[in-house]
Amino acid sequence: MINEVIKKNGITYGVMIGIASALVTATIYAVDLNLFTSWWIGATGLLISFTLSIILLTKTKRELKGVFPFKEAFTTYFIAAVIGILISTFFNVILFNVIDPEAKDTVSELMIKYTVSMLQKFGTPAAAINEAVAKMKLSNPYSTLELLKGSVFTIVVSSILGLIFAAIFKSKTTIQE
Repeated sequence: MINEVIKKNGITYGVMIGIASALVTATIYAVDLNLFTSWWIGATGLLISFTLSIILLTKTKRELKGVFPFKEAFTTYFIAAVIGILISTFFNVILFNVIDPEAKDTVSELMIKYTVSMLQKFGTPAAAINEAVAKMKLSNPYSTLELLKGSVFTIVVSSILGLIFAAIFKSKTTIQE
C-alpha cells in the first residue's frame, strides 16, 4: 500500500507539472510557433519540471519526518512524472489534432527548416541533409500515435532521472550498534 503522503504529493505535483507543461505549450502556440524550435524554451520547461520535482521530494521527505527510503522517494517522483507527462500529452493531442491540426504541419515545417539550418552550420553534406529532410517529411511527430509513443519514451527517461533523484533525496541510513 502506498503511503497517503506519497500518493497525495505525487498526484498534486504531477497535476502541477502537467498544467505547467500545458501552459508553456499554450503560450508558445499563442505567441509564436517558431518558439517550438527554440532550445531555450525546452530548457525552461525542463527547469520548471526539475524545480517542481525537487520541491515535491523535499516537501514529502519533510512531511515523512526524514524517513524517506529510496523506494518511497522514487515512487513519489514516478507518480508525479507519469501524471505530468500524461496531462501534457493529452493537451498536445487535443491542441494539435482537434483544436488546430494545421499547427502540427506548420511546426513540422519549422522543425525541418531549423534542422536544415543546423546541419548546414555543421557542414553536413547536401545528400545527408536531403536524406534527413525526406525522413522528417515522412514522420508526423504531432499525430496522436507519435505523441503517445513520445510519452512512453519520456516516462522511461523520467524513470532514470527519478532513480537519480531518489538516490539524492532518500534518507540516510544509520548503522545500529
